[in-house]
Amino acid sequence: MIFAPVPQLTVTIEQHSGDNPELHVHPGGQGIWQARMCAGLGAEVTLCAAVGGEIGDVVAALMRREHISVRTVQRQSGSGWYVHDRRDGSRDTVAEFAGDPLGRHDLDELYSTTLAEGLRADVSILSGPASPEVVPAEVYRRLAADLRTHGCRVVADLSGDQLLAVLDGGVDFLKVSHEELIDDGLASDDSDEALVAAARELRKKGTESVLISRADKPGIALLDDEAFLVDMPALQVVDHRGAGDSMTAAVATVLARGGDLHEAVRTGAAAGALNVTRHGLGTGRQEAITELAGRVGLTPVNSA
Repeated sequence: MIFAPVPQLTVTIEQHSGDNPELHVHPGGQGIWQARMCAGLGAEVTLCAAVGGEIGDVVAALMRREHISVRTVQRQSGSGWYVHDRRDGSRDTVAEFAGDPLGRHDLDELYSTTLAEGLRADVSILSGPASPEVVPAEVYRRLAADLRTHGCRVVADLSGDQLLAVLDGGVDFLKVSHEELIDDGLASDDSDEALVAAARELRKKGTESVLISRADKPGIALLDDEAFLVDMPALQVVDHRGAGDSMTAAVATVLARGGDLHEAVRTGAAAGALNVTRHGLGTGRQEAITELAGRVGLTPVNSA
């Protein structure tokens, strides 16, 4: 189950060759990209989201074209969207709207739907909205606590107040970037020592295991209280966006099918590495990810 509270409509303008630009319209947001990768790795996925307004109608229709099951709650206010121009090779924002904050009634309905689906799932991913004010942090604490109380495994990919809230509820696996940890004051810098210390502090706050992505440097994983450097396969970058979401999705998929933490981290690192070679976010062929996973190194930090 993937909790994707406020998915967005994404509109991208591209021009690869010739005189005619291309317009691409998709559902987007962290939870959507994670769901896409989970499904690509063979998982059965149920995504829970709230949609509203004309934009929400379009997002709901597009989500149902993905290879996932979708449970939507009709919200009282409008869904979010963005328009990006990529004709010059970079990603320029033309306009964007994160979506209106979810109202009390919207939250109640979405919470009930999400809890029911999470209780049926092997693993639940709690993903964030485009802007933190759209969903109260307390919702993440409650969801994590309620699911784990009933023996459900929870994977989270959050930052800021929502990260602290979900840790208070308790999670089985946390994925976070080093930039988010530094921005949140949870790590002093991006050195091995600082990030291992941050991972151990996160474990004290409420997660069993941690994976910290670190751009073009090896990631940091804390698994069963043992710290590792995660050496990602080196590949040419087309678009760095979506790598972290692919990592989270792959970790959750491996855990859901009974794999161990080491396999989960290797597969997550491979999925993240492959995603940056593609234009589509949360995409990548399973056979390539499987092959790359065997090339991911896990080196104990104390012997690195």
